[in-house]
Amino acid sequence: MTRFSALASDSSDDEQLPYVFQDAQKSAGRLPTKPKDTDHNLPLSGSDEDEDIEVDEDETEEEEESDNTSEMEEDELADVEPSKIRNHALVEDSDGEIQYEHARSQSGSSSSSDSDLEVLPQRVATTGPWAGRGRVDAQKMHVMQTSLFRMPEEAAALQAMNQPTRPRFKLSPTVSRKHSRDSIGDGRFDSQERVSFAHDIDHPVYRPSRKYARVETSASAVAGNEDALVDAGFALGRSFRVGWGSCGTLVHLGQLCGPSNQIQTSANSSVVTKTTVPFFSGPRDDIGNRVSRLLQHHLSKTPIVKDEDGVPFADPSPELCFSSFTSLYPQTDRSNEALLFRLGHALFDNIDLHLGQEVTVDVRNRVSSIRRKAALSAWLGDAVTSSVDADLKKQSLADPAGLIFTLLSGHQIEKACDTAMDCGFVKLATLISQASGDFEFREDIREQLQLWREQRIDVHVSESVRKIYSILAGSLDVLEGSKASSIERCPDVDPLKGLDWKRTFGMYLWYAEPMDASIAQVYASYYRASRETPSRVAPPRPHYLESVPSLKSPFNMPSPVPSDALFSLIRLHAEPACSLSQVLSPLSFTSSPSDYSFPWHLYIVLSRCMRVRDLSDRGESGSRGETLDDDVSGHHEGHSPSADLLASSYAQQLEQLGMLQEAIFVLLHIEGSAGREKAIRDLLHRSGDKLDEWMCSGILGSLKIPLVWVNDAKAIYAIRQGNVFDAYQLYMDAGLYQSAHDLAVVELAPEAVIRQDFELLASLLERMASQSIDGWHLKGKAYMDYAHAMTRLPELHISLSDAATPDAVEEQEFESLTRSIPRLISILPDVLSSQTDPRHKVALAEMVSGLTAILDQVKPLALAQSHVRLTGVDEATKLRHIQTTALERFMRSIQVS
Repeated sequence: MTRFSALASDSSDDEQLPYVFQDAQKSAGRLPTKPKDTDHNLPLSGSDEDEDIEVDEDETEEEEESDNTSEMEEDELADVEPSKIRNHALVEDSDGEIQYEHARSQSGSSSSSDSDLEVLPQRVATTGPWAGRGRVDAQKMHVMQTSLFRMPEEAAALQAMNQPTRPRFKLSPTVSRKHSRDSIGDGRFDSQERVSFAHDIDHPVYRPSRKYARVETSASAVAGNEDALVDAGFALGRSFRVGWGSCGTLVHLGQLCGPSNQIQTSANSSVVTKTTVPFFSGPRDDIGNRVSRLLQHHLSKTPIVKDEDGVPFADPSPELCFSSFTSLYPQTDRSNEALLFRLGHALFDNIDLHLGQEVTVDVRNRVSSIRRKAALSAWLGDAVTSSVDADLKKQSLADPAGLIFTLLSGHQIEKACDTAMDCGFVKLATLISQASGDFEFREDIREQLQLWREQRIDVHVSESVRKIYSILAGSLDVLEGSKASSIERCPDVDPLKGLDWKRTFGMYLWYAEPMDASIAQVYASYYRASRETPSRVAPPRPHYLESVPSLKSPFNMPSPVPSDALFSLIRLHAEPACSLSQVLSPLSFTSSPSDYSFPWHLYIVLSRCMRVRDLSDRGESGSRGETLDDDVSGHHEGHSPSADLLASSYAQQLEQLGMLQEAIFVLLHIEGSAGREKAIRDLLHRSGDKLDEWMCSGILGSLKIPLVWVNDAKAIYAIRQGNVFDAYQLYMDAGLYQSAHDLAVVELAPEAVIRQDFELLASLLERMASQSIDGWHLKGKAYMDYAHAMTRLPELHISLSDAATPDAVEEQEFESLTRSIPRLISILPDVLSSQTDPRHKVALAEMVSGLTAILDQVKPLALAQSHVRLTGVDEATKLRHIQTTALERFMRSIQVS
């Protein structure tokens, strides 16, 4: 018998196809010519299938006897065209059954009840043509195929049966969070498996997310119940973790240490430590003077106005430009902050070009570019003067060429020429005078250097002279020396060796790039070189790292280190797509990552005043009714959260320095009205001890803060100090009647009741009787009714008893008061409900006893008829009330009898 090709995996239909194609190709030469009208790929009809299945037993026995010694040929196995491949895609029919696409096309439409019975005829039908041509029994062929091969339908069924079915979870495609939560609508959906590529997976049902909002302390369920110990984790859980306080205060248990440090305190220690983290780097007094000078100048050019919500807002004037800040520093001041504002003046301030109106825009832009580059060159030459002078002091007089190169590194051309003339380098002085010349001059210098190298003359030329020739040629690459043996071998020279980033940038500005190159081209050349070869080209490191390279910072410096602030301004000018968010890093200005003083000032000047550039998260401007930032200058822009965060961070630094007025002024620049008001009022609440007369005059006068905000903060501080009555008066003066009412009914009114000072009790509450106060009828009015009843009811009783003819008005008032006392007694336990304040218990007993006594005196049975329970009174009061009621009933019974 012919050998069959064994498959590596019976369950893989893809692996069967190569074998079938190989067998078909091998037998292609031996196959008989196939009739043109015969297509074995077409499905067989039902009658044909029956004829192939019904075989006579006698014929079968004869064929078995005659073919015992016969072998099956390879051409009897498959008679299919290699180019036609069955479609093995799994599809779902109308009855929900899953089968192959080609099986469905052969079997046609079938019911779910007959689907299992149709498999066998289909298999036999596939063996019919082979058995007919090879004179082999169809049943025998079917048995052989079943035992040696696995049909595609059977393989798919077995694979589906053996595949484990377990639920899988997958997130919604719309989830963008790393850790989703069901509470915000990012829950998990049930898995959906695709039956076939012909069927699409249904989209998951949309689940709306929950809305979360910040709850104020006064509206929280915890307000007034902070001491509740029902849930210890809820009440005390937050007290054990590290927390930040005002002015950079860090409150924590134990000590701050690293993983490898040894803990000195016990694990059961409950010592709370307060650590103050400094926000500034440097002496406190120097920093205070620096920021005070900047903010005073800022305030002088910033009007304080009220926005549409009546909240004060600081709107900087366009006059607040870089040139206005440069006037604060003398010309001899070369500090980093002075250089910063002078560079901003050179790059961004308006320039008077002195051109007529008929000049085109292209000419104006070209002239402006030349003027900007000249201003940058002048600024850079002044900025590197100190470093050039320091290098000149280190240079030896025996190397005059080194002195000349140092002067050229600071673009001091005139001094370099004079030095060359004094030292006898007349020809070199002539070349130096042509520095930054045209291309012909530079090409001549390059040819001279090439000639020296080829003739090995450069070994006799000093390195400093070769450096000078290199920069005059406009080449800042390493100058190669002649390659020879021993004596005539010349070392390579690096013209940028030992230069800081400012002088390195100056080399590109003054010598490497052409004279007509723009600032953007110079910046691109230097930036690309500093990225490609940072070991040669000094990167723009911050000034505090250049001055002291081995400085040990208390903070972890990021990698890579942010660029220097001066270079960031140059980048901002050279890259129009660069936003302020990319350059305003605190570490670019100082060594403290939390010092936002200079970033905030630069943001105000560049964004709010000059409108040069803005933060990247600035929203789009909408209609005037929807705009969040409407300043008096007419600019309507969207909101920027980074701008508010920048102002809040700077204000926190000023608060740490004790500069309250300056901190409030910075917070006035917050764009949203609600956020601005909340930030300022919270700052005032934290600084109540600093609100003296002088401080309040500046806050109310210069900054135009409402008196209500200041008195509210002073009242809160007075409460903390125990001066409750002063706080009440401050609330009343500020018009905060709700706060005054709550304070009066909890703290002041019970004391007035205990002292039986009815006049004081009435004066505390009568001023707010006409105001809209929450809980007035349950609390404040109850105290007023008590004071009125205790003073007026005895007067009416005496007046009505002495009068021969009672006054109708007084009699009506008397009846009204006597009817209101039982209701008043019933609500007093709710008014004085504090279980922790003993004054409330005493005041409750005093009020109920007094009202009961006076009512028993003027109308004994009124309280008994109302069925009011006497709560919070002593036994003597209850006994006296019982005696009075019993006596009155007895007297009335006698009168009736």
